[in-house]
Amino acid sequence: MLLWLLLWLPVGSMAQNDVQFADYTRLKSYYNPASSGTDGKLNVAGAYAMQFAGYDNAPATMYIGADLPVYFLSPRHGAGISLLSDKFGMFSTQKIALQYAYNFKLGQKGRLAIGVQAAMLTEKIDPNNIKLEEQNDPAFPSSEVNGNHADFAAGLFYYHPRWWAGVSSQHLLAPTIQMQDKYEYAFDRMYYLMGGCNIRLKNSLLSLQPSFMVMTDLTEWREDVQCKLTYEYEGRSFYAGVGYSPDISTTFMVGGNFHGVCLGYSYQMYTSGIGMLNGSHEITIGYQADLDLFKKGRNRHKSVRFL
Repeated sequence: MLLWLLLWLPVGSMAQNDVQFADYTRLKSYYNPASSGTDGKLNVAGAYAMQFAGYDNAPATMYIGADLPVYFLSPRHGAGISLLSDKFGMFSTQKIALQYAYNFKLGQKGRLAIGVQAAMLTEKIDPNNIKLEEQNDPAFPSSEVNGNHADFAAGLFYYHPRWWAGVSSQHLLAPTIQMQDKYEYAFDRMYYLMGGCNIRLKNSLLSLQPSFMVMTDLTEWREDVQCKLTYEYEGRSFYAGVGYSPDISTTFMVGGNFHGVCLGYSYQMYTSGIGMLNGSHEITIGYQADLDLFKKGRNRHKSVRFL
């Protein structure tokens, strides 16, 4: 079944495209380092995705990331850090990344940021728990092998309280990880275009958040669009949404934000080849806090004589 999945996916068994998270709007800095710290908030996000449910050795991905503005330098700087662990059968990828973004005011309320990312990729092939049709197949190692390589990314990101957009590229050097001088694992250079907005409805407690993302290596393309309906009341919000990727999947999402703590669940149902019940489950959890120390009125104190 593992080999069948490898053939079904639009990448080769020894080449890698980035993980596609269903709820990508909560993980902007994973795709674009320029988003780090741009909104003036501390953002902590984690995600766990289980793809192709029901299949043995199916992909499983864990991501943890955090970004914030770096005010001790100036309000124009942002920084972030992230960890990724992705396992698919005998293949596993780990990435640790550091991000830096420089942003400046553009428009009355918007900020434009330029961001870069430096990362270390580690790739491992472990055939011990996989049953191959030919146990001595020279295309696969007989024991565990691993290697690592530096990686870089860059992007532009525009943030406005009502809308956002960004363009970025991951794996700028298209690194190839060598393992024991015999095996190699190639990472394709990937390009992303993302955007979204917040639309208040006549009922002030309800809003819509439509968004889109396009990812490509200039050979294969994937387009995702989604829209969430959010209900907000007294520091709490609840949302439900639906997403669609042409010829690939339909996604359903629910979640909420409770005084800065975010929790969400997504189910990505594949529309070609896999089946409705063998989709992908994804859980996201995060925390967000306002750190804009330069807003008017912030940290203002009153004399006890005039309370």
